[in-house]
Amino acid sequence: MLPWTVLGLALSLRLARSGAERGPPASAPQGDLLFLLDSSASVSHYEFSRVREFLGRLAALLPLGPGALRASLVHVGSRPHTEFRFGQHSSGSAVQDAIRAAAQRMGDTNTGLALAYAKEQLFAKAAGARPGVPKVLVWVTDGGSSDPVGPPMQELKDLGVTVFIVSTGRGSLLELSAAASAPAGKHLHFVDVDDLHIITQALRGSILDAMWPQQLRASEVTSSGFRLAWPPLLTADSGYYLLELAPSAEPGTARRQQLPGNATGWAWAGLDPDTDYDVALVPESNVRLLRPQHLRVRTLPGEAGRGAGRARGAGAAGQGAGPAGAALSQLTGASPAEETGPERIVVSHARPRSLRVSWAPALGPAAALGYHVQVGPLRGGAAQLVEVPAGRNSTTLQGLAPGTAYLVTVTAAFRSGRERALSAKACTPDGERSRAPRAQSPGAGGREP
Repeated sequence: MLPWTVLGLALSLRLARSGAERGPPASAPQGDLLFLLDSSASVSHYEFSRVREFLGRLAALLPLGPGALRASLVHVGSRPHTEFRFGQHSSGSAVQDAIRAAAQRMGDTNTGLALAYAKEQLFAKAAGARPGVPKVLVWVTDGGSSDPVGPPMQELKDLGVTVFIVSTGRGSLLELSAAASAPAGKHLHFVDVDDLHIITQALRGSILDAMWPQQLRASEVTSSGFRLAWPPLLTADSGYYLLELAPSAEPGTARRQQLPGNATGWAWAGLDPDTDYDVALVPESNVRLLRPQHLRVRTLPGEAGRGAGRARGAGAAGQGAGPAGAALSQLTGASPAEETGPERIVVSHARPRSLRVSWAPALGPAAALGYHVQVGPLRGGAAQLVEVPAGRNSTTLQGLAPGTAYLVTVTAAFRSGRERALSAKACTPDGERSRAPRAQSPGAGGREP
């Protein structure tokens, strides 16, 4: 039996050597995933149960466990409540069981308070969050909040948290687009509570993309910049990074930045819109050899004066629009046949300070009870809201700014409590900017001629 023993040892050594040459197996995605669940009294028990079922199905598709993703669940109510913390459950099945067992908390919808709580109590290292791994927030909401969401959400994003928002109802497109990570088209989903299953696979893929280790990635992409993030490949004592950025069409005009070895992110600003940029992350270390990582990122088109370009910003998709056109975007998931919202938006009679908006009305036995027309600048600013009664399918939006790109959202409200929305991008033409806009009554977003 000695020859067979020698042969076995030789074979084992050969396999071990080949395995060492190939290196360790590919790493699994890893990170800390926080589910922020609207558990307030504004959500019906039926809606809460459907959202809870959706989160359970989403968790079943994710690689949860030690060395991979860890999950936490926080309820939004009068005060935030932690259902379970990161690392409390060591398997995907345990996380699913904990989600199914979660009970609705009721109370006010203090989402801003819950976001501040998440920053201080959950995403902090002292609370068990792992340093150096990607952080993702999935906020499921019916659209409203009793307190401001913007400032605490921005603090989380400044820490490198990727924010996904799933709205099941009455949320403001402009406000939620600003709260979600950019681009909003990838991170913001409007879908009816009965159709949440439609986005499960897409959301799973986006979460995994944000958490895959050893990968340079970009987020918060705008027309003038983007944020880069990467896993902790080095330490402050083991080396440093060289970060290079250059327009793909002009590689000789590269910008360079040296960063310490404990850095895991950097934000580029002052870039040109609608431009491809090549990024190189070069780890420099005397301890071990690490290969450079490369990425190509395209900035978004400029918002104003680009009527022929494809809209890539929040809430707009499809063909671009000039001053008298509209880029259409269906914002909800599949709708019941008996409740169909506006099928088309037409923007016409564009003036420097006004736009005429028309749409195909919802007809039949389940005709809309009325329409909400919201308009706000794509680059940020106060939004106007116009209420249009049932039976009418147009309105004139006044008091606008010349030469400005706007996002117009028409929402149809039905007797069942459901809403269906459609959005369009439109631009006011350039005009006299020094003349003050026509005065309107307080709270009025527009007036019929």
